[in-house]
Amino acid sequence: MGFLQDAVLFMTAALIVVPLGKRLGLSPVLGYLGAGVLIGPWGTNLIGDAQGVLHFAEIGVVFLLFLIGLELQPRRLWVMRREVFGLGSAQVVLSTLVFLGAGILAGFNITESLFAGFALALSSTAFVLQLLGETRKLQSPHGRASFGVLLFQDAAVIPALAAISLFTVAADVPRPDLLRTGLVIVALAIAGFSLRPLLRYFARTGIDELFAAAGLMLVLGAALAMSWAGLSMGLGAFIAGMMVAESEYRHQIETDILPFKGLLLGLFFIAVGMSANLGVLTAEPLTVIAATLGLVATKALVLYPLLRIFRLNHAESVRGAVLLSQGGEFAFVLLTAGVSAALLPESTAEFIILVVTLSMVTTPLLSGLVERFLNDKPSEHRPYDSLQGHDRPVVIAGFGRIGQIVGRVLGMRHIPFMALDANPGHVDFLRQFGNEVYFGDATRLDSLRAAGLGTAKALVLTIEDIEASVKIAETVRKQWPDVMILARARNRHHEMFLREVGVHYVIRETLLSSLELSEVLLMHLGVNPATAREEITAFRLHDEEMLERQAAVVHDESAFRQTSMEAEAELRGLFTEDDLSSHKKD
Repeated sequence: MGFLQDAVLFMTAALIVVPLGKRLGLSPVLGYLGAGVLIGPWGTNLIGDAQGVLHFAEIGVVFLLFLIGLELQPRRLWVMRREVFGLGSAQVVLSTLVFLGAGILAGFNITESLFAGFALALSSTAFVLQLLGETRKLQSPHGRASFGVLLFQDAAVIPALAAISLFTVAADVPRPDLLRTGLVIVALAIAGFSLRPLLRYFARTGIDELFAAAGLMLVLGAALAMSWAGLSMGLGAFIAGMMVAESEYRHQIETDILPFKGLLLGLFFIAVGMSANLGVLTAEPLTVIAATLGLVATKALVLYPLLRIFRLNHAESVRGAVLLSQGGEFAFVLLTAGVSAALLPESTAEFIILVVTLSMVTTPLLSGLVERFLNDKPSEHRPYDSLQGHDRPVVIAGFGRIGQIVGRVLGMRHIPFMALDANPGHVDFLRQFGNEVYFGDATRLDSLRAAGLGTAKALVLTIEDIEASVKIAETVRKQWPDVMILARARNRHHEMFLREVGVHYVIRETLLSSLELSEVLLMHLGVNPATAREEITAFRLHDEEMLERQAAVVHDESAFRQTSMEAEAELRGLFTEDDLSSHKKD
């Protein structure tokens, strides 16, 4: 009865506190933390073993790390390389150095200061992404920059967790076993070759529960293997996620794992709230509050100039600096591991955990104040439109300028279509003029299914966001392979990514207009109209051939650069030969 009773208490506390926090405009993460405080030793003391619950709840962090590994596709990292490796690394290094100096000045030794400084440099992935999702600003400049920083931070946690066990001096802390580690590495190498066929086998059974079980086995099996070798469970889950990242089954696995991650991560936050030592706050309230404000201010002051250097304007830089100013959930994981490895005194870890928890409380409050100060209207919060019952031969994802032109042409031929757009204000404006456009998120499988992709003949993909459009194309190609996809690409890399996932027809938004303008310019400069048209046609054919060659080596930067230079030389040679031929004829 003990386990069942504890489970009921967890759920009851979450069901009471989380919705209450939501009504007060607070993030669900804060609700879970509050629920933990309510039932923990400093609340009603209904559950006393906070540390035992925390160890079990770390499985939620394991699932989170698996999903982070899923996001680390080479092409995604290539698109966001400036934000991830430039901005992200600069933020982590500078913040760690600042906190290192502060720790030494406060009387801690270098090891303790460095370890605590790195933990404090991290921000909350779950917290920030939740806030960006609630305000629909994930694709804003500060949203993309924040995501890049978080991606680097999460990746940096992996070697940090591994290093804790490698450099510990505590005798009772399990150390990595070299033989077992070698066996695990061999097993992972074998899994890398056999994973896709196995997933294909489970997918072909058509039993959704079996495929979901395979995904869970992959996460927990990889975590168990790393734990058996004396390494971090999260490291195993992260590697497993990266192994699946390039698979055609990544989105289905992500969909199956997400509910478990959310539930177990919620349990982790409840356990953190239970283990927070509020006695420190009552004993030293001014010290705790000063440390919390110092943490938030320091991280914001480090981030703002970095965001400006990376070409965000003042308003977006302020938003990003405030959004990432709190401590993160991985600080809880690192600090707990650090205490077990005797790298940090338990009293210091408890103090920092309390400060990190309180810093999370400040983020939504400061973000709201910043929005008022910048005179920015808060985003509309409304549910997506109901799409049930719509059956159209064409679905248009993204009803901006290009989508509207396509819709007008279809309307001229009386061809019905379903249009989805994620901007509620844009949707309301277009409806005033009789457009059949619905507020919905085309990156969600349930939205695509409700929009009628199962019976549609074609999907017109005009969404501006590169990552979102590639994700939609991948999902549609897997779920409805018979649906033709026609997509708009913003640039050459976007077109290559869309072609790579199997989009049938891709056109760059600036290509045709640029070629038409160039043709008119050549004729104005005295080139014969027929010759100008032939040269423009030759240029377009050559550009398509070059794009196909570049797509084959897009992930190899040196080969990509060499291919581009060779193609430019070929194009110059082509026009030189044409010019010589025309002179010989004369």
